[in-house]
Amino acid sequence: MPEPTTPLAERPWEAVERMLDVDAALARVLAAFRPLPVEEATLLDACGRILAEDVVARNSVPPFRNSAMDGYAVRAEDVSAATWDAPVELDVSARVAAGQGGVVACQPGSAVRIMTGAPLPASADAVVRFEETDEGRGSGAPERQTVRIFRSPAVGDNVREAGEDIAVESVVARRGQRLGPADLGLLASVGCAAVPVHRRPVVAILSTGDEVVAPHEPLSPGKIRDSNAVVLAAMARAWGAEVQMLGVARDTAPDLTGRLAAGRAADLIVTSGGVSLGDYDVVKDVLRAEGEVSIWQVRMKPGKPLAFGRIGTTPLLGLPGNPVAAAVSFILYGRAAILRLAGHDEVGLPTIEVVTAECHDNRGQRRHFVRVRLERRDDGTIVARSVGEQGAGVLSSLAAADALLVIPESRDRVPAGTRLRAIPLQW
Repeated sequence: MPEPTTPLAERPWEAVERMLDVDAALARVLAAFRPLPVEEATLLDACGRILAEDVVARNSVPPFRNSAMDGYAVRAEDVSAATWDAPVELDVSARVAAGQGGVVACQPGSAVRIMTGAPLPASADAVVRFEETDEGRGSGAPERQTVRIFRSPAVGDNVREAGEDIAVESVVARRGQRLGPADLGLLASVGCAAVPVHRRPVVAILSTGDEVVAPHEPLSPGKIRDSNAVVLAAMARAWGAEVQMLGVARDTAPDLTGRLAAGRAADLIVTSGGVSLGDYDVVKDVLRAEGEVSIWQVRMKPGKPLAFGRIGTTPLLGLPGNPVAAAVSFILYGRAAILRLAGHDEVGLPTIEVVTAECHDNRGQRRHFVRVRLERRDDGTIVARSVGEQGAGVLSSLAAADALLVIPESRDRVPAGTRLRAIPLQW
């Protein structure tokens, strides 16, 4: 048997119960994944990815003492008596620009004209801004021989000390950290042009059903356009994956088998449709014939049916066909799998505490994910107000929502004003 393209947890694929709760289903999905191999990536290509090793600073930042302002480098004691009414006049002994090398000294009783970022002269311990000198008041030219100082600076004023941002040999970024733009700037400042990161997961997306047509195709009687593939692919990209679109598989064994085969090089295959009890048996039969796939019933709403296993050596997550059921299931299970593959240590969904704006019925002992809009009151309380129809096929209400209110399976009725958790929809 060929080596898996995706590292799978080393455990037998056991039979599963017909009905699972959400947490048990998530645990079984996550048990099949571990971080993908490490590769070197340039800084820009590493943006948003997970660092695989600690990075240690090769140099201090700044690497030398320098001026934080355009002005005059001085010895603070030489101008300690300077005021706006009684300025202190100093000789201008030198001029220093940013990027200039060599050693320049600030002699007692003198000043050095200096630009932002230029090395601070030896013996200088403060910089007086142009605005606090007669040059800043429109008197004299840059090549002038003396300068009058109108303010007494404290030692260290407008001076950037060597290493005040980053000390040499300190840890700049840690393993498991998601690299954002500012992190990449820090890495560049200590001499890193490339860093070790986990490879981006490749997710193959496949829709199923004789009734499903591509968005650009005309509608004929009994047909619907494929929105699932677009929603799922967009979410996978937002979570850091690369996407392979496998199209729409018809309800025939040859077509479904061929399209699944095209996705076997991916790290995860995601299908929508064909996993509920009422669907054509051919979908379930092909999934099982091509690999080891179990179909579960999960105590959640929307999204009761869920398939999981592998096609050959590639993990497969089979989602319901209804658009919102597919999207919510992918948020719960697909996101966690993708983040684990990408190297994230923390893959749980963030939640916030909210107060319900209306009453909710939740019969059936299922965890209910209600599409809501969040409103913040003056006292800081966040109110969750349901939006649109809550049917599993009503995608417009998911588009209008900015969070999923989580009603526990133990609650068959939730009065208005109840405190619950909600999952922000931050794509």
